[in-house]
Amino acid sequence: MSADEEARFLIMRKRMVRIQIERRGIKERRVRDAMLGVPRHLFVPAHLKERAYDDGALPIGEDQTISQPYIVAKMTELLALKGDERVLEVGTGSGYQAAVLARLVREVYTIEIVPSLALQAEERLKRMGYDNIRVRLGDGYRGWKEHAPFDAVIVTAAPDHIPTKLVEQLREGGRMVIPVGNVNQYLTLLVKEKDGVREEQVIPVRFVPMTGEAQAQE
Repeated sequence: MSADEEARFLIMRKRMVRIQIERRGIKERRVRDAMLGVPRHLFVPAHLKERAYDDGALPIGEDQTISQPYIVAKMTELLALKGDERVLEVGTGSGYQAAVLARLVREVYTIEIVPSLALQAEERLKRMGYDNIRVRLGDGYRGWKEHAPFDAVIVTAAPDHIPTKLVEQLREGGRMVIPVGNVNQYLTLLVKEKDGVREEQVIPVRFVPMTGEAQAQE
């Protein structure tokens, strides 16, 4: 890609952050800077590059999507990250959310159930120099026990209930952001406290459904 094209995409990215994210109330500067630093156009199919910074989700193949920029920023901000966390992501997709997280935390562990997407995301992230992200092919419904507990968990596909194993793998004081529901979905924030889990519905959303074991447990 030429220097002129990169400069043009940077202008588009700055506009995305200013209009879609900052003006909608994302206050955390580190989140906005991470969104500015990740070239979203490299995470979408080639024929959609010019739409990469649109205000909406885009298809990435296999009936999956890359989330709307604002939703990525909102979910990331809700995690209240400080910089030294170990984060679990369920639903790698294109790898975009993992790349944003990688600029904000120490380690990102991300699981993708679709083989082609897992392979593409892993290759893409390695090519782009993200050395603090580990990609795993598998069903994320039960998390990644070997690397638990996690300081934060983010789920980018919607089950109709909150997976117990993901809560168990969250450390005390940790936060999880997950879309929950079938027809009516709500972005839900969970905070694991000493005496239980505090749960808050944040905003209505529309995510692809979580597949695999999550559907078997419905």
